[in-house]
Amino acid sequence: MFLLLFLVLLIQFLTFWIFEPFAFFLEYFFEIRFLPIIALLTLILLFSEKNIQRN
Repeated sequence: MFLLLFLVLLIQFLTFWIFEPFAFFLEYFFEIRFLPIIALLTLILLFSEKNIQRN
């Protein structure tokens, strides 16, 4: 039982250690000040699609 608890805690610690910098970067990048830029780029990509007729 204690071995299982130790293994679970070890896996949680290693997962946090590996993915915490990536999560911090995403949290910083998607802050509210970048929302207008992301929304503008999304609208540009949505409405710039060309109509290509298939043969």
